[in-house]
Amino acid sequence: MSERVWSEKDLVRRAGRRLAVLRHAEEVSGNVAATCRYYGISRNVFYRWKRRYEDEGLEGLKDRSSAPHHSPAMTHPEVVGKIIHLRQHYHFGPTKIVMYLQRYHDITISQSGVWRILKRLGLNRLPASQRYKSRQKRWKRYEKQRPGHHVQIDVKFIEPITTATGTRKRFYQYTAIDDCTRLRILRIYPRSDQKTAIQFLDYVLSRLPFQVEKIQTDNGAEFQTQFHWHVLDQGIGRIYIRPATPRLNGKVERSHRIDAEEFYRQLDGVVIDDAGVFNDKLKEWGGLLQLPPTPRRPRRPNTL
Repeated sequence: MSERVWSEKDLVRRAGRRLAVLRHAEEVSGNVAATCRYYGISRNVFYRWKRRYEDEGLEGLKDRSSAPHHSPAMTHPEVVGKIIHLRQHYHFGPTKIVMYLQRYHDITISQSGVWRILKRLGLNRLPASQRYKSRQKRWKRYEKQRPGHHVQIDVKFIEPITTATGTRKRFYQYTAIDDCTRLRILRIYPRSDQKTAIQFLDYVLSRLPFQVEKIQTDNGAEFQTQFHWHVLDQGIGRIYIRPATPRLNGKVERSHRIDAEEFYRQLDGVVIDDAGVFNDKLKEWGGLLQLPPTPRRPRRPNTL
């Protein structure tokens, strides 16, 4: 149990009460045993207070720390610092911390000792986002090994851009990415509905150099019944991702982020009148590039 921390005001008040006990024995009862019975303390305590008062005055009657002056079994502060570092930066538990300290620092400490240190410092529970998740609940990155086996399609809503007449018009970028080769196809449209989505799908099928087996989209209004049956009529499988889980369409989502950072930022102040001009600029920017296989540093993706 941790030692209670008293304020200076509380320490002075408690010292004054002890002084009152000493004066009661001297000025009121004249008998130490009677005073001890009256206040409910032992004579050993009374005489200890009396010796401390005679040596140090009122300051000697204040509470003192009960912590030992020397703790040979106490964990060295340097070791505690390493435990804190491993917990905060790598989210290791006691077992892994013990293994790491033994293997890389030649430090031997028990799991219970590590747990007590973490408990004392309030590090025994990690934030929910950092806690261990069972293998069934972990997010797994997937990748198909056959071109055309899985194609992700999504729509990027582009911010309104000023036209030559001064009006602000909104455009929609449709994007398709093959999960295996990471070839992607972009197309700009002035509206977003199922008819547009069907047009884009036909465009994708005409541009990809391999057969598409499955199409994956979110649950947006442009990918509903008409689009769904058009996909099936082409002999292609249809997959909807779970609602509110855009990470399942991660490649196309990341592709849109790269477009926003590298392409649309260059159009700041540029006047664009129609989707045809938009598509021409996309071709000039994109060329034949490829979406990177790793999610570390974004590069410009492959555009057909």
